[in-house]
Amino acid sequence: MKKEEVKARLNPKFFEGVAHRGLHDKETITENSLASFKKAISLNLPFEFDVHLSKDNEVIVIHDSETKRVTDKEGEVEELTLKEIKDNYRLKNGETIPTLKEVIEINNNETPMVIELKPSKKHKNSRLLAQKVIELIKDLKKENIIIISFYPSCLFPFKKYGYIRLFLADYKHRYVLHIKNLFEGLDLEYTYFKNKKYQSLKEKRVIFSWTIENEEDLLQYTKFVDSVTFQYLEVEKVKEVINNS
Repeated sequence: MKKEEVKARLNPKFFEGVAHRGLHDKETITENSLASFKKAISLNLPFEFDVHLSKDNEVIVIHDSETKRVTDKEGEVEELTLKEIKDNYRLKNGETIPTLKEVIEINNNETPMVIELKPSKKHKNSRLLAQKVIELIKDLKKENIIIISFYPSCLFPFKKYGYIRLFLADYKHRYVLHIKNLFEGLDLEYTYFKNKKYQSLKEKRVIFSWTIENEEDLLQYTKFVDSVTFQYLEVEKVKEVINNS
């Protein structure tokens, strides 16, 4: 699919910046919390989040399989039921760990979302995770959804449903880019663009970059991509730099 076709199928808001794990901060609003998503939604700002499958196959919104970092309590999402997660774990801002269903409900089919699928190698649940996500988003506007993952097996099932898929890749494992043409675009670690070899990728492909955390990197690397996933930056500054790139 040509770049122009991919862009035409997406909400233009995606190309003004994406809030990484919601619009969170370092003190009061925890990443991937309903509060972080509500703040992004209030600004009609596209937001990104991560999903895992619980033991009873519910789609849980959290970055790591391990709960310790964001809840201060040990646990593994894939080894816990939804009820166990809701009853026994709290994010650092006091909220329960959300489900994809809850995020969809508060968003009300309006603000664009980037959904990253995080399968468990231990549980070999890539395809099941993809199918569960498809079931939950099937009635949403496709132009408001981008699916991303480091795992091709998570991305493949979305093709027949017409979703735009960006293949995630960090610079350390850049050899994986040999399969880049299997997907509609790429979502690359910003360090790729220190290398001139990758600075012209956006001429033919839709290219997003992650995770921009300071103004210096925003100014230096945004010109090589179509949009950035960012955190800890002023929203208007991100939009300004993207629009001027």
